[in-house]
Amino acid sequence: MKLYDIAHSRAGDKGNTLTLSLIPYKEEDYAFLCREITEERVAAHLKDIVAGSITRYELPGISSLLFVCEQALLTGVTTSLAIDAHGKTLSYALLEMQIG
Repeated sequence: MKLYDIAHSRAGDKGNTLTLSLIPYKEEDYAFLCREITEERVAAHLKDIVAGSITRYELPGISSLLFVCEQALLTGVTTSLAIDAHGKTLSYALLEMQIG
């Protein structure tokens, strides 16, 4: 099963920092995501994209996780020649993670 089977994601950016939200379709899957989708697993999955640290924040009030990924946007939006300088498609990269 892929992560996109039970959750959706949205990407944001600030400079060279990428944020990835992870929201389960069903609230009851939040505990599973907290248990299974660790900083280490996300770092391993995005190892070719994120050069810096990844910090996970749990948001139980809205049943969501937020991953803050440092050094992920090739020096930042305004200075990068990357096709996806804002990293918006990276939410799809996260959702490709194999789970379960």
